[in-house]
Amino acid sequence: MFLDKAEIYIKAGNGGNGRVSFHREKYVPKGGPDGGDGGRGGDVVFKIDEGKNTLTDFKYRRSFTAENGEDGKTSKMFGKSAEHIYISVPPGTLIKDAASGRIIKDMSGCGEFVAAKGGKGGWGNRHFATPSRQAPNFAKNGLPGEEKKIILELKMLADVGLIGYPNVGKSSVLSIVSMARPKIANYHFTTLSPNLGVVNVDDDFGFVMADIPGLIEGASEGLGLGHDFLRHVERCRLLVHIVDISASEGREPAEDIENINRELAKFSPELTDRPQIIAANKIDLIDSIDLNNSNDAGAQTSEFKDFEEYAERLGCEVVYISAATGFGIDKLIEKIVEIYPALPPMKIYESEIIEEEAETGRDNREINITKEKDTYTVSGEWLFKVVNSVNFADRESVMYFQRVLNRAGVIDKLREAGAADGDTVNIYEVEFDFID
Repeated sequence: MFLDKAEIYIKAGNGGNGRVSFHREKYVPKGGPDGGDGGRGGDVVFKIDEGKNTLTDFKYRRSFTAENGEDGKTSKMFGKSAEHIYISVPPGTLIKDAASGRIIKDMSGCGEFVAAKGGKGGWGNRHFATPSRQAPNFAKNGLPGEEKKIILELKMLADVGLIGYPNVGKSSVLSIVSMARPKIANYHFTTLSPNLGVVNVDDDFGFVMADIPGLIEGASEGLGLGHDFLRHVERCRLLVHIVDISASEGREPAEDIENINRELAKFSPELTDRPQIIAANKIDLIDSIDLNNSNDAGAQTSEFKDFEEYAERLGCEVVYISAATGFGIDKLIEKIVEIYPALPPMKIYESEIIEEEAETGRDNREINITKEKDTYTVSGEWLFKVVNSVNFADRESVMYFQRVLNRAGVIDKLREAGAADGDTVNIYEVEFDFID
């Protein structure tokens, strides 16, 4: 089954907690704190699998969670860092943020990508020893790993895309010029998913061709199958527009081209500038044409004069072919090879997340304060990390927490919000009385 879009949940591992421990050894008095640091949580890493061309792996498995780091040990020993979890995707897969739809990463021609970073391990109590605090009875907890819902969207990587109405011969052409074996039959929507094939011109050169199914008038609004597969056209550097020149189904070839191009423009205005070749297929169905005596079927009749003038206005060359007999296929490949060096580069999508984070800064100290009756609730990403690193059963650790709140201006902002003596302050389920 072909699947080109999936929503999944990923969760990196949490960092291991730091250890509270004191060195105890015979004949070694006052050994001091020796709690080790926690290990780092595992990352969630995406990598490209060149052998895949569908997201079927995500049809039944939608959640991926990395292991947590190990807690710190005694004798200043670190906890073990967790193994990363690797997710394989086909080349051309876009990783998008599910909430905003913005592109996080385009998995095209790149190496491994860390989509969710594991949390750092917490410090053991040995880090908190000072001349005035020689026996700290607290350590830092590990930080939580990143988690997010993402959308995987496959946009196939193909140099040449075969477009056109159903049953005009796209799959037949692909089966002739490559080793691809798409389903071929004489009815509409035979092809229910894009097919890729490699066209080997010679030992040193070849290109990838894709058969894009389901394009009809109204495809950009969801009619036919085009709504699902138009996205695969965006990667193609060259479009080969296949039309039924014999008009065997009662449609005019020029109208077919006009309708499909209109749908491409509605879906993505960039596609209007994409180079096109028109492959006039089913020339064998025209009785006045003798395919055995000419390499150029169009030269045998003036019947196609209006059509060729229309193609010239579009700036497209016309190649007459017959997928049923193989006539003109070599000439079509020659034409593709001729213009191949001048084709625009394949589109690679830039991340839409990195720029925003660079502007705002990921480690900002913003907080949000809300009031309900006499309770002030304080939240903020950085504050959540601080709360998770404090041992509230230890007096020195609580004092450390109070200093952080003062230095970060949280107490001042609570005063500005109207907090008075005796009001309750809630910071991620930790409650205390406000004292001014």
